[in-house]
Amino acid sequence: MDPSTPAAVSSRVWTVPNLLSMLRLALVPVFLALVLLERDLLALLVLIFSVVTDYLDGVIARRFGLVTRLGQLIDPAADRLFIFATILGLAFRDVIPWWLFFVILGRDVLLLVLGIALANAGYGPLPVHHLGKVATFCLFYALPLLMLGRAVPAAALVSDPLGWAFVLWGAFLYWWAGVIYVIEAIRVIRLPGGAGGPASDSLNR
Repeated sequence: MDPSTPAAVSSRVWTVPNLLSMLRLALVPVFLALVLLERDLLALLVLIFSVVTDYLDGVIARRFGLVTRLGQLIDPAADRLFIFATILGLAFRDVIPWWLFFVILGRDVLLLVLGIALANAGYGPLPVHHLGKVATFCLFYALPLLMLGRAVPAAALVSDPLGWAFVLWGAFLYWWAGVIYVIEAIRVIRLPGGAGGPASDSLNR
């Protein structure tokens, strides 16, 4: 299959990418427990496994035409839950401030409310904005750096500044993308005659 050709979206459930996403979802509570118990090296390994499988399931899905509706839901859900679990665990341990936790959580709550508003108005999800993808990338890859500083204190001198740079920039872009989604949602809802009907992609970043 030509990687440049968009893959058709199927309704299959038991595919390799979906199984990898399901495994990542199942590991979220395990990861959070390890963080809270300060088993940092094991938590870091679980988080690295999640990052690697997140990359692999996307590559496999596109390369072998295994893009599914279920995968489009659970893959970003696993990303969001790992981000949530990491910042929650690190906030409980006073590694990051609680205000940062609520800043990141607040944006997801905003998008949830936005999705409900769009659905009530008869519209589908908005297309993914590239800023949202960049923000999720920053957060998803900043968190292993912060965890590395806890698991290997000798690495904290380098990993902590890098992790903080990525997480703060990611939080800023997260909200910037959120504001863009709000503006776009208002524009779409105000369009006459349903011109802004359901989009083909999901607001998942």
